[in-house]
Amino acid sequence: MANVSAPAAAPVSGMRFMPWVFAFLSVLILALVGSALMGASISDVLGHDSAAHHFLAENLAPVMFASMVIFLLLGYPVAFALAANGIVFGLLGIDLGLLQPSLFNAMPDRIWGVMNNDTLLAIPFFTFMGLVLERSGMAEDLLDTVGQIFGPIRGGIAYAVILVGAMLAATTGVVAASVISMGLISMPIMLRYGYDRRLASGVIAASGTLAQIIPPSLVLIVMADQLGRSVGDLYKGAFIPGFILTALYAVYVFACTMFRPESAPALPPEARSLRESNGASGNRSLGVLTLIAVAAGVLFAKQYPENHPLDETIVVSIMVGIGVAFVLALINRQFKLGLLSQIAEKTTFVLIPPLGLIFLVLGTIFVGIATPTEGGAMGATGAIIMALSRKRLDLALLKQAMYSTAKLTTFVLFILVGARVFSLTFYGVDGHVWVEHLLHDLPGGQIGFSIVVNLLVFGLAFFLDFFELAFIVVPLLAPVAEKLGIDLVWFGVLLAVNMQTSFMHPPFGFALFYLRSVAATKDYTDKVTGKLIERVKSSQIYWGAVPFVLIQLAMVAMLIAFPNLVTMGLDKAVDTSGAELTQELQITPDANDDALPPPVMEGEAPAAPAAGEEPTPAFNASDFAGDGKDAGKP
Repeated sequence: MANVSAPAAAPVSGMRFMPWVFAFLSVLILALVGSALMGASISDVLGHDSAAHHFLAENLAPVMFASMVIFLLLGYPVAFALAANGIVFGLLGIDLGLLQPSLFNAMPDRIWGVMNNDTLLAIPFFTFMGLVLERSGMAEDLLDTVGQIFGPIRGGIAYAVILVGAMLAATTGVVAASVISMGLISMPIMLRYGYDRRLASGVIAASGTLAQIIPPSLVLIVMADQLGRSVGDLYKGAFIPGFILTALYAVYVFACTMFRPESAPALPPEARSLRESNGASGNRSLGVLTLIAVAAGVLFAKQYPENHPLDETIVVSIMVGIGVAFVLALINRQFKLGLLSQIAEKTTFVLIPPLGLIFLVLGTIFVGIATPTEGGAMGATGAIIMALSRKRLDLALLKQAMYSTAKLTTFVLFILVGARVFSLTFYGVDGHVWVEHLLHDLPGGQIGFSIVVNLLVFGLAFFLDFFELAFIVVPLLAPVAEKLGIDLVWFGVLLAVNMQTSFMHPPFGFALFYLRSVAATKDYTDKVTGKLIERVKSSQIYWGAVPFVLIQLAMVAMLIAFPNLVTMGLDKAVDTSGAELTQELQITPDANDDALPPPVMEGEAPAAPAAGEEPTPAFNASDFAGDGKDAGKP
């Protein structure tokens, strides 16, 4: 979902300039306000016919955008950089006569609109859910169990990391926590048994970033708010691409094991702890239970009404399948039947509770029972119940989770308030028209626009976080995309996949920094094998990330080439054209016995119909066959 340590520390060079930037902005604002009060203006200083005056008047929007980029590159806090640019250039526009002072009267309403936005309530709920689950030790249990399942095959630990990364993305959704947890637990095991350091680093970092695209994702909530679309539609659209991306990661690991088997060896027999008393692995029992669950889900899917969206059918069917598996395992344990092996029983009780919570939250949203905000509240409650059942919930955990949730939510709201101040002035000086002229006439139509925009976002992701991209860049691109006839739900999912690379870009990706913080910086002696393990170099982490960045870009290309990957799960739009409405409201004389009488003038009695004459209809179908221009007007 999001990175809880969201605001990264500014670069040292930027920190050195911050006091001077702040002083310059303060002096500039005071000068603009003072000149306005004294009746002077910059136009008088520059001269109304000077080249500088004409340049500012005609290019205020691009100058404003360039100034904002410079402030961000200097390391100035994003929210304050946006707000300061909006205020300074708003005052400058008023001084140059391009804007009216009444423009700033709209500022309180725009800020109140942020505070009054119900959609954003989902952010603290989903963040709190993820933090409680992560701090209750779920990642450790998942990695241990899934690692034992896949351990006997080459690349087994890498597959386990990818699968657990996808599950953590749909539960904790916190990139920092996912990468750090998997780095602390899996990296020593992968190094112990001879995994290639580049492959191990890339798998851990890339799996942690799945939180950006797999629902319930905070990025998609913010994207829906900026695009003016339903959060549920963004979740439905991202559901299939998210798991295709997970599968692509697994395919890459499989290719590595085929062409370079030594890069990802299988776990040796002594490292496989979940075994039966006779030495058997117990995988056969797990396979039978899995087949029963899959069969139950498939049978339910065949009985499910065909008019429901595909993603809804998938989610509900999976819920039925895992419910059947959990009930069978519960019966086996309660009555001590001994039908399930150790690995089958542990897998069921470790994997199914978080899976059940995931699909309960997503299922209620997809089916339409709950809004994303209500689904997030239900997920937060479920996370607390799961932590209580594992006896890992205490006051310290709750304090940490609530503190991190409050910090992230405040960070998001401050950026959004700054973005509203910036956009008020930027739209006032016709900045959206400038952006539209830049992008609307690109060659290639929708495809050309999509390619150029994704290249732009990919380049900006080297320097900007996904929140900054969502609040600054997306509002400028969305109107142009809509005018070109692009589905904004597809556009939002496409950009979300692209923004995922912002965590993986060498050398600035946050996921790489998180992994660097927990990977070994010095050679050490392994406690289990007694072997000397070499340290993990930063260059190995960076080179390990490159193939996964390429996979993410390949996923972007797939979405551009096959937009149905997003749109196939969305609800079909209802045709409300005039012809259909006329057909629905067509009234025939025979069926008009209860029609209203014709309008009566004040003080006049209604005229009775003549003998054998049908009453005059109160309204005709032709009244509804207009061009739709007055639709929605009172």
